[in-house]
Amino acid sequence: MVLFRQRKVFVCVASLVLLAAVIYATVGTKYEASMKVLVRRGRTNAPVTAQADAPPDLARMVVTEEELNTEAELLRDDEVLRQVVEETGSVGRGWLPFLHFGEGKEERIARATRRLSEKLRVAPVKKTNLIAIRYAADNPRTAAKVLQSLEKAYLKKHMAVHRPGAYWFFERQREESRSQLDESERRLASFAADHGVVAAGEERDLALHKLSELDVNYRQTRVDLNEMQQRVWELEAQLQRLPQRTTTLVRTADNAELFKTLKSSLLDLRLKRTGLLTKFEPSHRLVQEIDQQIAQAESEIASERTLPLRDETTDRSAQYEWAESELQKTQVQLRGLQAREAEIAKQKSTCQALAAKLGKDAITQDDLLNSERAALENYSLYVKKQEAARMDDALDQQGIVNVAITEHPVTPVLPVWSVWTVLAIGIVLAGTTGTASAFVADYMDPAFRNPEDVVMYLHSPVLASLPRTTQERFLA
Repeated sequence: MVLFRQRKVFVCVASLVLLAAVIYATVGTKYEASMKVLVRRGRTNAPVTAQADAPPDLARMVVTEEELNTEAELLRDDEVLRQVVEETGSVGRGWLPFLHFGEGKEERIARATRRLSEKLRVAPVKKTNLIAIRYAADNPRTAAKVLQSLEKAYLKKHMAVHRPGAYWFFERQREESRSQLDESERRLASFAADHGVVAAGEERDLALHKLSELDVNYRQTRVDLNEMQQRVWELEAQLQRLPQRTTTLVRTADNAELFKTLKSSLLDLRLKRTGLLTKFEPSHRLVQEIDQQIAQAESEIASERTLPLRDETTDRSAQYEWAESELQKTQVQLRGLQAREAEIAKQKSTCQALAAKLGKDAITQDDLLNSERAALENYSLYVKKQEAARMDDALDQQGIVNVAITEHPVTPVLPVWSVWTVLAIGIVLAGTTGTASAFVADYMDPAFRNPEDVVMYLHSPVLASLPRTTQERFLA
């Protein structure tokens, strides 16, 4: 009943929708080109670290959702789309191109880039590492050309983002490290020439070893010197106690000449007393004098008999001579030890000064050697890193192995929607839209349509109803 009452509205709206579908099927057919990008970890780039051979990051071999979204955003990047617009020309026109009459090239490119961003559909495929890219245009060649240009611009952008000039960076670092290495070698050579050292650390160790030996010899010399001084004192005391000469031979014998003389004198005295007794009395003075002389001669003879002749032979004492020779020898050794002590002390002082100097030189030379070693390690590291970056760049120039184009864009042959599909959809939409419009128009119509409406709204009984006929006549 509603459609019957609002048949004009239904027919008009349905006709308009069906006409629009026919027009779209005739002149508005779109051709859609597609492309698919595979994101994978075919080659893990070596991380930029201080190690010469950095291990690959095996913990991140699975492609994450963030990485898929990153690549999708790179595909929609303004710079990439701008390159596509500049290469392919104007990508469609707006609905009212006359409103933008007189705008410059940059404005046209920016507006075309915006339209391309709106029309380009980029979305990761669920539960895969694929990114699907679709673009629809009126001309199939234009759709394929846009995606082909997008492919080249995207790969170029991907290389620029993931390989941001690592080779040139490492080349600059290599040159700088080479300059630092040359400077370290020059400073080390200049230090060795100025201080007269080749290996200060080894020379310092040798000097310390020699100083240790000299210290041991100095202590031993001091001990020997004290022992020798004590020996000298003991020998001097012993020389003072020992006699210089000793008796080596003692011989005793009577003095025959003296006995003969004394006996001859005694005999003469007795003969003389006998001659005097012939003349004088024994008590005479001359006789008594002769008696006294005889008694004295007898006493001398008796004394000589009790005291024989003694012959003693003396010589230098052997102990005294030994002690004296030992003292002289010890004194010579003492002077030698004193000279040795002075020489060792002098060498020890010189060696201490040399060890102190070599210690300072060793610290400075170690610093220079460490600087040279670090500069050499840095130079070797940057050489290896530069070679690795060169190889990565060569691989990237041959093809981005981490991102692969699995489905290249081709010129579409069939439109997105066929004519019969569009017409079928148009018929369905025409019927649906016409029916909805009829119901809306009927709902908005304030007229009474039947006696039930009068009773419901006016609460009054209907006495009679006159239906409308086709002959424009009313029948009772």
